Amino acid sequence: MITRKRHAAGYTQEYVSKAIGQHQSYMAKLETGQRRLDVVEYIAISKVIGFDPAAELQVLATQFDLASFRG
Repeated sequence: MITRKRHAAGYTQEYVSKAIGQHQSYMAKLETGQRRLDVVEYIAISKVIGFDPAAELQVLATQFDLASFRG
């Protein structure tokens, strides 16, 4: 979802990562599932990209599959 939102906004991984004080590799790892995202990072990224974090989280929650969760 973050990748899709970032593309729709026309931003690069480098732009978003720099805006939140990270390296480009940070965004690459997030977008490929190699790194998990905590709620504070999620909100920061949503502010940079320009989407409502609560609304998108609600959509993600409806699609969540507990059987595939690897906590």
